[in-house]
Amino acid sequence: MTGTHPPDWNQCLATGAPGIALLHIHAARAGTGSWSTAQRWAAAMTGHSIDAHADNSSLYLGAPAVAFVLHCAEQPAWAGTLDALDGHIATATQQRLARAHDRIDWQQLPTLGEFDLISGLTGIGAYLLHRRHDDLLREVLVYLVRLTQPLVVGGGTLPGWWSHHGPADRPSPQWPGGHCNLGMAHGIAGPLSLLSLAMRRGVTVSGQAASIDRICTWLDRWRCGSTPSIWWPEMISRSEWPTHTVRRETPPRPSWCYGTPGLARAQQLAGIALGDTRRQQHAERAFAACLTDPRQVDQLDNPTLCHGWAGLTVTASRIAEDSINDMGLADRVSYLREQTRAYAHHHKASGDGLLEGATGVDLALAATAATSPATPQWDTCLLLS
Repeated sequence: MTGTHPPDWNQCLATGAPGIALLHIHAARAGTGSWSTAQRWAAAMTGHSIDAHADNSSLYLGAPAVAFVLHCAEQPAWAGTLDALDGHIATATQQRLARAHDRIDWQQLPTLGEFDLISGLTGIGAYLLHRRHDDLLREVLVYLVRLTQPLVVGGGTLPGWWSHHGPADRPSPQWPGGHCNLGMAHGIAGPLSLLSLAMRRGVTVSGQAASIDRICTWLDRWRCGSTPSIWWPEMISRSEWPTHTVRRETPPRPSWCYGTPGLARAQQLAGIALGDTRRQQHAERAFAACLTDPRQVDQLDNPTLCHGWAGLTVTASRIAEDSINDMGLADRVSYLREQTRAYAHHHKASGDGLLEGATGVDLALAATAATSPATPQWDTCLLLS
């Protein structure tokens, strides 16, 4: 905690103190670390200003990020801080929801940052699910139901989550007409997971089941490959949309953020929520096949949580826990942990952040250890549980 840190380091879950605090909280709960260390990292988060403005705060930045980590600790000493943060989060969420509903009323396309997991309302919903703030969560779910309904734009019909920006969430000449993002981090797999996890826990709103089914049917349309080795593209361009033809010929890397693992987990959760065992098994088979597909696995070249071996390991662990037929997934988790460890030894992660740094790798290894008691739903920030 010494030295110069970039702005927002104290409140950035992806790259800063909250991710490191989450690791130490897990260690303290598992008995492999000390609460005094966890408390020092909590102080690093809360000892500086925390942004709660609707334009800036999200699950990965500001008040929701800090509150998410403090809630994982389940320590009475932090209850007052959490309650104060919750008040600010509720105000910001209401403001963001109002703007989003206005945008839909005007039949305008969204930015990724309006709805996605990292910066948008899906991420806020993940926090509310984590904290069991069900009333406000239902308001987010109502918005997501509207998000899944088509929009008429320029005389044509597009999915309600079609962004008018490029993948970096800003206008791009490389993406004329915008794009449709499929991934867990920035695309429709995130809302699908949140809608499904909430339903699984009994938090529902009108149209929720239909929205889950609508997203799944849309993903079926863009499925590539043949059973069981099926895969999905990371995103759809405006030129691909009219012909329903994916120009990409090979699957992307098997990452949590964009690849088959995240999309398979989202659809497995959808199958569980809807009681659709056929869809659930289909998703589980797609995931199991990706683990033995060299076109996918050979693309992994780093140990990280976002798009490397650690993310694949955590996702595999959650899919294995819920799978109808094991398909050897439990044994594969042990293999993936060793691969993560080996890659972490030979290919050092960049920095100490959660998503792309050493902290995420260490947390994935600790949380998936056979003897480790789980920190309650720490991977809700990945919408895996």
